[in-house]
Amino acid sequence: MGLLSQVLLLPFAPVRGSAWVIRQVMREAERIYYDPATIRAELARLEEQLESGEISDEEFDQREDELLERLEAAAGVQQGGGGFG
Repeated sequence: MGLLSQVLLLPFAPVRGSAWVIRQVMREAERIYYDPATIRAELARLEEQLESGEISDEEFDQREDELLERLEAAAGVQQGGGGFG
């Protein structure tokens, strides 16, 4: 049955391969998104934008809150010993 099922499922191989690639890309995107170093760098850029007048205080506060929430979520995942995917 193994050979027969492989032959019958062969047309679906590209779909299975694509799904695997999508899972890998999502895992890497989540790793980068929740990477504390990346978040801290974004916070530093955000502060530079505020100081240079590129963004308003309100926009700074909103984006800073979002980044701090991400940083907190990343710390929770790291403490739990779990991964992102």
